[in-house]
Amino acid sequence: MSQVLNPAASLPLADSPELQQALAEANLPTLLAVYVHLSHDAAMLDRFADCIRPAFAPVPTSITDDLAADLRGKLHHLLVTGEGLATGAPDDALFQRIMSVMVGEPVEQEFIELAFDQCGFRPWIDRSALPGRASRPANFKVLVIGAGMTGMAAAIKLEEAGYDYVVIEKNAEVGGTWYENRYPGVGVDTPSHFYSFSWEIWPDWHHYHPQGADMQRYMVEVADKYGLRRNVQFNTRVETLVYDEASGMWTVTVRRPDGRTEDLVVNAVINGHGPVNRFKWPDIPGLADFNGPVVHTADWPADLDLKGKRVAVIGTAASAAQLVGAIAPEVASLTVYQRTPHWVIHNPEIADEVSAGMQWALRNIPGFKEWFRFKVYWAAADGLFANVLQDPAWVGNDLAVSELNEMTRQYALSYLHQKFADRPDLIEKLTPDFPIFSKRIVLDNGWFDALLRPNVTLENKGIARILPNGIEAKDGSVFECDVIVCATGFNVAKMLGNLTVKGIGGRDLGAEWGEEDARSYMGMCVPGYPNYFHTVGPNSAPNHAAGQNLISECQINWIIEALDRVTEAGAKSFEVTEQAYDDWNRKVEARMPQMIWSHPRASSYYMNSKRRIFLSWPWRLVDFFNETRAPAEGSYVLHR
Repeated sequence: MSQVLNPAASLPLADSPELQQALAEANLPTLLAVYVHLSHDAAMLDRFADCIRPAFAPVPTSITDDLAADLRGKLHHLLVTGEGLATGAPDDALFQRIMSVMVGEPVEQEFIELAFDQCGFRPWIDRSALPGRASRPANFKVLVIGAGMTGMAAAIKLEEAGYDYVVIEKNAEVGGTWYENRYPGVGVDTPSHFYSFSWEIWPDWHHYHPQGADMQRYMVEVADKYGLRRNVQFNTRVETLVYDEASGMWTVTVRRPDGRTEDLVVNAVINGHGPVNRFKWPDIPGLADFNGPVVHTADWPADLDLKGKRVAVIGTAASAAQLVGAIAPEVASLTVYQRTPHWVIHNPEIADEVSAGMQWALRNIPGFKEWFRFKVYWAAADGLFANVLQDPAWVGNDLAVSELNEMTRQYALSYLHQKFADRPDLIEKLTPDFPIFSKRIVLDNGWFDALLRPNVTLENKGIARILPNGIEAKDGSVFECDVIVCATGFNVAKMLGNLTVKGIGGRDLGAEWGEEDARSYMGMCVPGYPNYFHTVGPNSAPNHAAGQNLISECQINWIIEALDRVTEAGAKSFEVTEQAYDDWNRKVEARMPQMIWSHPRASSYYMNSKRRIFLSWPWRLVDFFNETRAPAEGSYVLHR
């Protein structure tokens, strides 16, 4: 298969202690995939097929020592001698079978194309070098808002496609969320080896789930490699976008570091500012009257010292759980105020370091990092999708939506009961009354252990008000504290933030969306706003599991395809049609009752006050990938 990378080009490898260590420590299903990819030895797949189980199967994967040793021996011989190396790459059927065996369950053929693109099996093709591609007009300029993951993807791919562009970034460095969030214990729920650019698969992660600093290091290294900073204007904010129908141009008003404003005129705007950069303070009386520091996890002061302090944390979602686990050992006392308990999953590798042998395999064994990325994608993303589909035949209980969802709930419950076997009070406080996956899951990285410490108290009585010296609960009890930390999330629903966007005829997108009712076509376009693309927008978040990096890449691919339509036709702008917009939103609304987020017991930041699910993508990542290969004919008009 010519479109698939052939790892054999870098063989043979020199035999070495490092190679021996890598084979001993590296993930066995991934070694199996590499071996069969190189050798086409399908018989080895048959031998492993009954040993490997899905990631969350009741019966775990169990590979015998003899079988493991045989695989390691065969792969070692092939790597250092080249003997047994097959000619060419696997065909589709073998590729699909490798995928299925390594993850322990059937993987349908429809995932192959995604694997080629997103897991690095397809050679990177520079768009500008595609046969027959016309050069981009020199007077066509694109403005990108934000230099986080999506903005960086836009910059790299615009450069590759030959477009003139500029990035406006409010911070002093690239990274977005991972530059801003620096609270103790900050980390990433998505596994490291998937949460990265598909064309820049990094073998140097220190942990299987990146800590915040490691994630930011990756972003900085990518920016360095691609020379992004030469086109980024840092410490600058975008305030207004105004479209001129006659010229087809956007006037963009930016505020410079010195406070002055400046107008930039561009052909197109890609808004990559994301939904999680506008943090939210809790609406609690007296918050401004507290005598000590009041901080938000998303705006952590570099000089804040909590050692020996009496600390209150408001919130128990992902940020709070990470923070509490990190600070509990050093504070004098810690009271955590919980409004709603969250489902907590035990992931044994959440804090695990990547071993030296595993890192060597990722760096040096041909095809290993690509196959490991697919394994992680499956376990952390589309392999979990069945959990969020409501089974209309399910009659078990109203705390689950299917047999699989109930099994996952029981898995989480068993972990909760095991951790707090001697604390029935905490079991009662921490047991949710809604289906698992109906809101964001917390991955335990010291959260439960922290709650067992003698200096930590979990309070669920509700907060009445903030006093100058502490917090008064609704039962009248008072906790005196020195510092209040608000781990209260982001204003996700107001997707434009404070940005003003005015389209054809002075239409105001902020007024149309209001405070919490954003709608779009594919999470990117709204009729009346030509050449304005809002990435990670309404109904494009993969709330079944990991995958925001994939969504961002797919949206950038689609946007560049849309811009190509404009420039190739010599047109001014691209606008999605009202019909396509309406049809798409009807399709999304019709799908949502089938999803777990619409369950009567569900309540999350995925929905607005009218219980409309405005954030979530209600299909699999592979479906988003397929939908965004190019704009559908008939879904848009070009203005000339």
